[in-house]
Amino acid sequence: MAYTLEEFCRDAHQALKSTPGRDGRETVRVLLEKLLTNKAFVEKAVGPDAPKGRTTLYEDKELGFVVLGHVNNGAHKSPPHDHGPSWAVYGQAVKHTDMTVWRRLDKGDGAGPAELEAVKTYRLEPGHAGCYDVGDIHSIDYPDGSRFVRVTGRDLDYVQRLKFDLAQKKALVIESASASG
Repeated sequence: MAYTLEEFCRDAHQALKSTPGRDGRETVRVLLEKLLTNKAFVEKAVGPDAPKGRTTLYEDKELGFVVLGHVNNGAHKSPPHDHGPSWAVYGQAVKHTDMTVWRRLDKGDGAGPAELEAVKTYRLEPGHAGCYDVGDIHSIDYPDGSRFVRVTGRDLDYVQRLKFDLAQKKALVIESASASG
């Protein structure tokens, strides 16, 4: 029997509650890879008939984590960004997403002057997931038709985050769930 969204949400809740911190989030990453093997789930959550854009699939009332389906409208490359006080696990469902992990060189932690250095780039292929912890800076680059499932530690619509303008060497505050532009 295929691993379901309901089982994933239950198991993720248990992992995050019993093992808070990086180890619990790593367990969520592994569980998300297991969920992505369920072809019926992928088809329903991010398949051709799924709603375009970002869809909330589940929100944990106790712990606050959110499971989102992303059916992207065209190719996109985000600027480097963080998730503020939250974390995120990206699970690739269709096509691929190129991920770049960045390190801040200026020792800052807020908006203002900021200098970044790319430290790692890799490709998420279908069935694979990557974890970005609290404070991690990354950027994403995906082709038209790319689709993924993302789990965040909380609803990012209510979290102050940063995006980085590499040309102007600035960190800028963003307050919506969009890391674009």
